[in-house]
Amino acid sequence: MEQYSGVLARFYDQYFVGLEGELDFYLQQAAECGGSVLELGCGTGRILLPTAAAGVKICGLDSAPQMLAQLQQRKAALPADQAGRIDLVQGEMQNFSLDRRFQLVTIPYRSFQHLLAPADQEEALHCIYEHLETGGRLAFNIFDPQGVMGPFWQGHETRLCHDTDFIEDGSGHRVVVWYVRRFDPDLQLMEQELVFDEVAKDGRVVARHHGILNFRYTFRFEMQYLLELCGFRVDGLYGDFLGGVYRGSGEQIWLATKE
Repeated sequence: MEQYSGVLARFYDQYFVGLEGELDFYLQQAAECGGSVLELGCGTGRILLPTAAAGVKICGLDSAPQMLAQLQQRKAALPADQAGRIDLVQGEMQNFSLDRRFQLVTIPYRSFQHLLAPADQEEALHCIYEHLETGGRLAFNIFDPQGVMGPFWQGHETRLCHDTDFIEDGSGHRVVVWYVRRFDPDLQLMEQELVFDEVAKDGRVVARHHGILNFRYTFRFEMQYLLELCGFRVDGLYGDFLGGVYRGSGEQIWLATKE
């Protein structure tokens, strides 16, 4: 399901800035894979473009036309050799068909969690498996539910929480971001409503925008079972992008291999 349109596409680059150490982690995976890379949920290219700049041939797939349009513009501005290492495809990660295989598939920035049903997750992993060379690797990260949900295990919602501020390129407005999270523990779903207040230089709120993101959260052994069910050998689970021990909260960073 395509969620990143409208206001979420407009503010994407300045609000969705990634996680600490994430870019270096995926660049290292790409450098070590020894072949071409497929990035699922590539967005506007925050990780894809530096990967291509590092000399790696990479294909980016995303379901959101507005995100891919921004990335196409950036690709068009690149030197010819760098642009030539990039292919872009619009599609869904659970049912794409590219008629080629890759040495590495990545799903950065929790994009796997936009698959909202177990059947979609399993279908995506089977699809990824078919697009990997034998011995190829899958690398991805998801948030751990225990670190995000806190005391809201019974389907409660959070209060309106202040997240961050940034100055929007172009308008110069300060954008104040708020969020509310709602949980459905039966379906393991989280809805995150984002509120963006545009504040002019005189302090007036000149516009308020709303966006909705939906995630399915997956527990540690559920994720391991899904990977093994779909034919992968799990090589590692880490709690941070430096290879730190997974401690049951924060981030799940998975490495798995097609045998």
